[in-house]
Amino acid sequence: MASTYNEDMDYKDYYQILGVNRNASEEDIRKAFRKLAMKHHPDKNPGNKQAEERFKEINEAYEVLSDAQKRARYDQLGESYSRWQQSGGNPGNFNWDPWTTRTTGTARPENLDDLFGSFSDFFYTIFGGMPTGTATRTRSTRTARRPVYEHPVAISFQEAYQGCERIIQMENQRIQVKIPAGARTGTKVRVPAGSNPTSGDLYLVIEVTPDDRYERKGDDLYTNVQTDLYTAILGGQVNVETPSGQVVLSIPAGTQPGQTFRLNGRGMPHLRDPKTHGDLYVRLKVKLPRQLNEHQRKLFEELRAS
Repeated sequence: MASTYNEDMDYKDYYQILGVNRNASEEDIRKAFRKLAMKHHPDKNPGNKQAEERFKEINEAYEVLSDAQKRARYDQLGESYSRWQQSGGNPGNFNWDPWTTRTTGTARPENLDDLFGSFSDFFYTIFGGMPTGTATRTRSTRTARRPVYEHPVAISFQEAYQGCERIIQMENQRIQVKIPAGARTGTKVRVPAGSNPTSGDLYLVIEVTPDDRYERKGDDLYTNVQTDLYTAILGGQVNVETPSGQVVLSIPAGTQPGQTFRLNGRGMPHLRDPKTHGDLYVRLKVKLPRQLNEHQRKLFEELRAS
């Protein structure tokens, strides 16, 4: 007999939502989430209800696929649902009873979804009794510790450099959480205890969206800058984009392609000491002329012969 929890409930393909295949690694899933979350984040799409709903959908998919226990259960459901579909089953008559967890005990605080956007009926039917936000419970031999709840939050590279805030809406309360400058992927920011609505400790787990201009190694940054052949040979200046603005780099005569220059203190701020920064390393890319006029060719031939 089919479950009556929600006859119209549709199966959600979380892999398709994140644009990854079913064999995707944890890193692939994390990268896909970061990319999509930044694109559809409400802060970047003010007033766009479609982007807001898409953002919630992305968060829900990541909530399941980033958790090994939930992902294993979801994969089992997917196989069962696929076999049922192939046998000609009607979407409104799938038996959800073997998969529901609503009647089981839950470690999830009832209003955690109010903080980050409600999940779908599908999620609550399948995972309603499982910890949300990567919640964990740890017990010592003497006493039970408070459960720890974690939830991913995507920020841009520039926000990681400058520091930023996130406003979390819970019922009639708006909670302001400061994310410090220098945060990196995996940094955990504790929600202030006085505003934490859970019975445990609540942390935001930061996901920093990469910036194509920079490669980050610790607090040091690496970037490429292009110059022409004549500047490399004769010396000159090139403009370098840094996270804090443009600076001018002097290039000495005879600079070799690929040579690296260090700009002290132009890297990421240290998480614990934001007044101190790492360094920015600039690799020089020399652009060679593709075509030479007759005069230029003659000059190069003279140089080669000299």
